[in-house]
Amino acid sequence: MTPVRERELMMTRRQLFGRTALGLGTLAMADVMSPWMTSASEDAIVRGGIHHAPKAKRVIYLFMSGGPSHHDLWDYKPKMQDMFGQQLPDHIRSGQRITGMTANQKNGLPVAPSKYKFTHHENNDRGVWVSELLPHTATVVKDLCVIHTAFTEAINHDPAITYIQTGSQVPGRPSLGSWLSYGLGSPNKNLPGYVVMHANSRHAEQSLFARLWGTGFMPSEHQGILLRSQGDPVLYLSNPPGVSSRDRRRQLDALASLNQEMHRQFADPEILSRIRQHEMAYRMQTSVPELMDLSTEGDETFELYGEEARQPGSFAACCLNARRLAERGVRNIQIFHRGWDAHGNLPREHEDQCQDIDQGCAALIKDLKRRGMLDETLVVWGGEFGRTAYCQGGLTRENYGRDHHPRCFTVWMAGGGVKPGITYGRTDDYGYNITDADGNTLDPQPTKEHWTPGTMHIHDLNATILHLMGIDHRKLTYRYQGRDFRLTDIHGHVIHDILA
Repeated sequence: MTPVRERELMMTRRQLFGRTALGLGTLAMADVMSPWMTSASEDAIVRGGIHHAPKAKRVIYLFMSGGPSHHDLWDYKPKMQDMFGQQLPDHIRSGQRITGMTANQKNGLPVAPSKYKFTHHENNDRGVWVSELLPHTATVVKDLCVIHTAFTEAINHDPAITYIQTGSQVPGRPSLGSWLSYGLGSPNKNLPGYVVMHANSRHAEQSLFARLWGTGFMPSEHQGILLRSQGDPVLYLSNPPGVSSRDRRRQLDALASLNQEMHRQFADPEILSRIRQHEMAYRMQTSVPELMDLSTEGDETFELYGEEARQPGSFAACCLNARRLAERGVRNIQIFHRGWDAHGNLPREHEDQCQDIDQGCAALIKDLKRRGMLDETLVVWGGEFGRTAYCQGGLTRENYGRDHHPRCFTVWMAGGGVKPGITYGRTDDYGYNITDADGNTLDPQPTKEHWTPGTMHIHDLNATILHLMGIDHRKLTYRYQGRDFRLTDIHGHVIHDILA
């Protein structure tokens, strides 16, 4: 990086204006020579998108951490019933990498058909199959775009969830929500642009790390704010005993003065980020308690979401809070629900998991729709990968486990500019590989130039989300250590086939 370029990156617009002594001519030159000094976020708030007109104003991402089984929820494979207990044919696996947990099983890779019944819902497309585990979600299937051919290269949880959330298997990159905050800002000055919630789960095996909603090398003001279900909704939201709101205001004013002086000396943009974070925290002391107070919701709302919505931390309560956040202008809302890693006893665990999330998912779609918000709200549901067609451990008709499966898995989207009531992509009779309409196995590995129709790599998923929010994923970049980074790295294609 040249010294001039480094100086430009470190200098803020305020510093440039404050240090110049050459009048309007210099200001005009600065406008011509350094357009990147203008805040993209401020401009985006006015125009909605930064590259084109957006279809969605906000995203609500329902993330099922651990890898839900597409076999038992969405991807109906009746031919597997006749293959019960038989070895997965070699030509289906075709030497593909599998985890060490099943690579050397003594019983090999026995095919495990789902024990659950599926119902076919006729829609505009070829119809959608939905498992009996999701009776509430089945009632909104005409609003869903069900994608059967999401795929990833990551085969273990931590790199896989890091990959789908940040675009890299290596920790340290900004999350999807941070990219949206950086590009679009927040129209509500009293709430952050990116809010995260953790829903309670009866099978919360995996940990969730703050880097999944963190900013990586971006300014920290774009990180997700975690809303808690116990105590203060946000840590240290309440003033300590003996400290009044007036005292807190004086403290922040004094701290801001010190930070401004440090910024004048060192020009570190992170100092300004900290000032903005402190001011946001002060405003949130009023806005967040009002947000989290569900007593203003009527009985009709709790009939829709279920009685569990009255319990702080339940998935239904998180979905209800997501709708309230959306109403208040928060652009990106993410709910994490753990416990989908069913290596053994999958039926019992998935039955519990679906009981947790089913009514909340359906209620959120219905609630947004009845309020006229669904068309401008993109709802996304899915995990970091799927589950295998073969069993891990012992196998019976009633009980089985499944290993990780990155080759294909199901994600659904609703509202916000996607086609409702369709399915996208096909998988083979084992739900193992992606195929074309004639049943031929596809090799969907992406390149910068190439995309295989009917497939959706996780970079494609993120590119499509950004597109619906008015962002060209190829143009939203952040310069760090001499390189322009982006969420989709050098990959990603917008899947226009699912766009309304």
